[in-house]
Parts: sequence; structure tokens; C-alpha cells
Amino acid sequence: MDPHYGAEVVTQKGKIYIFDDVNCLMSFLDSDEVNEQDLKHILITDYDQPESLSDAMMSFYLKSEAFKTPMASNIIAFSDYETLKKYKKEHGGVYLAWGELVTQFK
Repeated sequence: MDPHYGAEVVTQKGKIYIFDDVNCLMSFLDSDEVNEQDLKHILITDYDQPESLSDAMMSFYLKSEAFKTPMASNIIAFSDYETLKKYKKEHGGVYLAWGELVTQFK
């Protein structure tokens, strides 16, 4: 697993689900495996700081063909909007907020 693209879901009971890419996370959330009320945290890896996870609903997403993600979503995440703007300027792409990301994968 490339540390730049990971995501995690933590349930209220402490069970952790780990994902390689945003699309795996979205597929899991759209499945019936866990009820939404059973979720404690939905976390995403900050592309610019791969050692840190941030709240997926509060993160900023950039979709660009320039990023070859493990499961071909081409989406990277940032905890900071200014960092996203820097990457967008360098690599192009489209900014997505959490709601847009969820809608895109439905």
C-alpha cells in the first residue's frame, strides 16, 4: 500500500477497516457492511503528509489524471486547502469537497 493514498474507517466498537484508495473507501461506505451510525471515524491520508490521517469529511480532494492512485480513482486528499491549491496549480485537476466525492461514487 502506498502511504500517500490510504484511508481508514473506525467503528464505535473499535474495529478498523483499511483501504488503499478513495474509491475503496467509497465502495465500503456505500455497502451494507457497516451502518452509518456504527461509524466513529472516517479518516483519509493527507497526500502531502502521508504519516497523518485527517477527518475525511473535512478534507479537500483533488482529482487529476496526473495522480496514479492504487485503485485508479486519481484522487488525492489534503487536510489543508492552501496545499490543495498548490497541487492543483502544478498538476491541474478538479477540486472536490466531501459531498461531491460521495455523490461521484454513488
